[in-house]
Amino acid sequence: MRRYIDLIEQTFDLPTEDFKVDAQGLYFHDVPLMDVVKEFGTPLKLTYLPKISDNIQRAKRMFNSAIEKHDYQGKYHYCYCTKSSHFEFVLREALKNGIHLETSSTYDIEIIRKLHQQSKIDKNIRIVCNGFKRELYKQYISEILNDGFRNCIPVLDNMTEIDYYEEHVKDEYEIGIRVASDEEPRFELYTSRLGVRYSDIVDFYHKRIKKSKAKLKMLHIFVNQGISDSAYYWSELSRFVYKYCELKKICPDLDSIDIGGGFPIKNSLWFTYDYEYMAEQIVATIKDICDENDVPVPNIYTEFGIYTVGESGAAIYSILDQKLQNDKELWYMIDGSFITQLPDIWGLNRKYIMLAVNNWESEYQKVNLGGLTCDSMDYYNSEAHTNEVFLPKINNGEQQYIGFFHTGAYQEAIGGYGGIQHCLIPAPKHIVIDKKEDGSLDYQLFAQEQDSESMMKLLGY
Repeated sequence: MRRYIDLIEQTFDLPTEDFKVDAQGLYFHDVPLMDVVKEFGTPLKLTYLPKISDNIQRAKRMFNSAIEKHDYQGKYHYCYCTKSSHFEFVLREALKNGIHLETSSTYDIEIIRKLHQQSKIDKNIRIVCNGFKRELYKQYISEILNDGFRNCIPVLDNMTEIDYYEEHVKDEYEIGIRVASDEEPRFELYTSRLGVRYSDIVDFYHKRIKKSKAKLKMLHIFVNQGISDSAYYWSELSRFVYKYCELKKICPDLDSIDIGGGFPIKNSLWFTYDYEYMAEQIVATIKDICDENDVPVPNIYTEFGIYTVGESGAAIYSILDQKLQNDKELWYMIDGSFITQLPDIWGLNRKYIMLAVNNWESEYQKVNLGGLTCDSMDYYNSEAHTNEVFLPKINNGEQQYIGFFHTGAYQEAIGGYGGIQHCLIPAPKHIVIDKKEDGSLDYQLFAQEQDSESMMKLLGY
């Protein structure tokens, strides 16, 4: 008999840092998933908080090690970009690690205020304010600057943005400039819509910033492809650092660069990425270019979002039924929806690690996974490592559970947490898992499955 456990063990090296299996079924970060399913049911989303701190500390160690190795005279600062997951429990865990925050829209500032009221941050925290800013966003930034958050740094997305701060911020303040990077060659457009053109920055500094109350402290870039060992990435980073050097020679206040986010997370058990090498090469590249231009190296900021929270998340489903639609297309229908609950699968054709939670000793078969909406695109039928999906055969009376893993970033925000979703599919139950001091697991129910009453209220009934 071709058992599911044989297929997985022949294909991947198990156990891994995140996964192991025993007679009770699958474990995710040492969380026994069958116990979770028995207590809370499905569909279910979970967040394992310690993984957030683990990844933050790992990045800090890697960059600080690279700084020490290359005798780099600047400092490394870790920012969490809140748009990856705005949930309070995520911010609470991340802030345990001495990090800074990056915001991208108006109501992020309300989160900053709430965190300060709850004594989770103080006014010395660095807040990097990104995005194209509407009036209210600029107003909120000005208000917290005037309220004593002096390390709040609006990153200018266009050259007129500074006019608002000049009028409304009372004292001297710091700013950054986002540089409009070139998109990767296969992208539909040549240059990012966000940021100020390279050719405009020096002139803009001389004509506007130098005569203002603002101190230009930071140059910012985001490479949409992420941090990758590719000619495109190293070209964009080098071009950016050369611009820093040019600007540093005329702007003594400039002392920091923000290279954005982009560390990837595991989307397959085959995933390989040399984080240490990339951190070392980033630090070395910046230092070499600065030495070549005889300017002091900058402090380095990163804005890791997916890397911070992605690997902490999972979505667990039951197989409701199986349907053979022709001679070879067998469907397992899940008690949820990919479109509404894991929208990156539908919108970006993203692949997650998908594994059976139980029945690992059973024979396996090729299947397609179908969601509950009536949309033909609500399906999942290929993995990152193969164009097929295999799961245990379902025998009479057996219940099959499956999990999608490393789903902790963006899915609730893009899918519309607690709102109205396609075919009125409810948001699933969400639990938060932490470790107690004695090492045992602490399960907290964050939200029940969305009910009809909340939907009817939103719809005006």
